[in-house]
Amino acid sequence: MTDWNALIAEVVSGNWKDPATGKAATVPFEAIRIEDDLDGGEADLLAPLGLGRRIAVVSDVNTHEAMGRRVAKHLKGLASIDELVLPGNVDCDEQAVADLRERTRHADALVAVGSGSLSDTCKYASFKDGRPYAVFGTAASMNGYAATTASVTLGNGYKTSLAAHAPRGIFLDLKVSAAAPVWLSAAGLGDSLCRPTAQVDWWASHRLFGTFYSETPYALIASDEPDMLKSAAGLKTHDIAANGHLQRVLTLCGLGVCFTGTSHHGSMGEHQVSHWIDMFAGKAHPGTTHGQQVGVASLAIARLHHELLALDQPPLIRATAVNEQDFTARYGPELGAICLAEARKKAFDRAGAEAFNRRLAELWPTLRAELRPMLMDPDAMSAALRSAGGATTATELGLDRAVWRAAMKYGRDVRNRWSFLDLADDAGLLDDFLARDEQ
Repeated sequence: MTDWNALIAEVVSGNWKDPATGKAATVPFEAIRIEDDLDGGEADLLAPLGLGRRIAVVSDVNTHEAMGRRVAKHLKGLASIDELVLPGNVDCDEQAVADLRERTRHADALVAVGSGSLSDTCKYASFKDGRPYAVFGTAASMNGYAATTASVTLGNGYKTSLAAHAPRGIFLDLKVSAAAPVWLSAAGLGDSLCRPTAQVDWWASHRLFGTFYSETPYALIASDEPDMLKSAAGLKTHDIAANGHLQRVLTLCGLGVCFTGTSHHGSMGEHQVSHWIDMFAGKAHPGTTHGQQVGVASLAIARLHHELLALDQPPLIRATAVNEQDFTARYGPELGAICLAEARKKAFDRAGAEAFNRRLAELWPTLRAELRPMLMDPDAMSAALRSAGGATTATELGLDRAVWRAAMKYGRDVRNRWSFLDLADDAGLLDDFLARDEQ
């Protein structure tokens, strides 16, 4: 039986040393456990965490049947348990957070049983109230269990990452994860496939603009990523070991936020594309999840990276086209103003573009050499995702091609994080790439 917790336990206990600094790890978790089967051990896992005398166990109609009912049953000897079953497809938005705070206000702590938006809703609600929480993950669908941030849609429709807090404990039952619908596991793999694209974007930003960069998040997952990719086909057959390899990478990626204080290591251009779809696709949104969208976006941006880095001469950019009327027309007055403000933070005027071109020309041969080891073959990425049962094109996502092109073209608008999407668009190369890139 594979010991899924070896490296994770070392990090949580403070015995793992950051290779970048040589200092011992410090992370805000009391327990993280990944096991083949946790059934019957829930109370023993939670007892040392001191969550209080009254605990609200929060699931939704899907995760309640998968694990929530069981967790509540086994915790009844530990504390007074309030079971709260939310509707399916919960969105983590300000209204959902406010509703959850009200409905659980008598509880000392929350125990989330779910993944994605349900986990983030519990995380942010408990953070706002200053109450502890723990999570039993029901699917290997995303890397946010261990993140100290929550993805929240604000009242105006703007989706952003907000500071939150860490769960006291994260408990992942691989038997439950493996039994989840295949598309959820494939979504988790898609979320993980952003490693090469995010790393390339983040390192290039660091070298070109002096922004912060850390190798630590990548050191955490380096030995696990190959096993995750090799076992990807097992996700389609509900294999426990394949889900174990995926959950380890997702968890270790989440831990990276604790070391850096930022999500840049796993969220750059490809995530901006997904955020744009969630915020602006409107009725054309196919109902796909963040991880599914990130997977397809990662494949496209990996192809863009390979194409641009194959150039012997660097792209030449022009002043960034940032027009208030265009932003208002695309996004409306309120969201248009927010996106415009984000875009202006990284926009180039004519002098700035000329200075950037000089810097890029000077650095290009070295930068290409530095970035090559970070790349992953887009065909290999696509093959892994396809073998897991995941969508590999916008068409397979059910997304209209015009909307997909808009997401790739304008995804850069939603965050002040420079990526190769900015480079390609400012150089006048992105439209041609999108016209040729089959989706």
